[in-house]
Amino acid sequence: MSAVQEPTQKNQGFFGNLAFNIVIPVVLMSYASSEDYLGPAWSIVAALSFPIGYGLWDLKESGKVNGFSILGIISVLLTGGFSLLKLPAEYIAIKEAAIPGIIGIAVLVTQYSNKPLVKMLILNDQIINWPHLNQVLDAKGKQPEFKKKVAVSSYIVASSFFLSSALNYILAKMILVSEPGTTAYTEELGRMTALSYPVIVIPSMILLIAALWYLFAQIKKITGEELDNFINQ
Repeated sequence: MSAVQEPTQKNQGFFGNLAFNIVIPVVLMSYASSEDYLGPAWSIVAALSFPIGYGLWDLKESGKVNGFSILGIISVLLTGGFSLLKLPAEYIAIKEAAIPGIIGIAVLVTQYSNKPLVKMLILNDQIINWPHLNQVLDAKGKQPEFKKKVAVSSYIVASSFFLSSALNYILAKMILVSEPGTTAYTEELGRMTALSYPVIVIPSMILLIAALWYLFAQIKKITGEELDNFINQ
């Protein structure tokens, strides 16, 4: 039963994220922002309440604080705050660029520590059997070489976040052109949210997968063993 439940839970997590963070907010901001329905301000409040609520629920369910979930909630709160205060769209563009940019810098900085962020992002304990991998690396005297490979993957992962940062800024500047506080501006927020996945997430995911593929190849090359020996089943 566990083999069936795990993919089901992952699918539920994926569809939950998609529904509460993208689909519902986009529908509310695109179709309920006119004065005949919720209006520009209340449609933003309603739309942003779903990702915030889902993020808090996910934190409660997981039983632990996830830095990325916290960043996501802060990002949504800032978007709502800037919009309701009718601040210029430039504020949202800068915020959209700043969040992934900060993560990219953190990836580069932490590679010089004992706990590189790249390990948490693409090589966490759920994927790699670290005790066994470290044992093999120590036995072969390959820890220094492997750390260099992890550093290379850190550059790839950081570049994915810097790419996301640039695309976020460009997307916001291109789409948010109306006066803040208007129905048109709220609809543009919905359009920006809808386009964020294909325009931003897909290119970034390609780079993250490339970093993961690179590290998998290096693990096999450096240890001389099959990758399956180090993958948590």
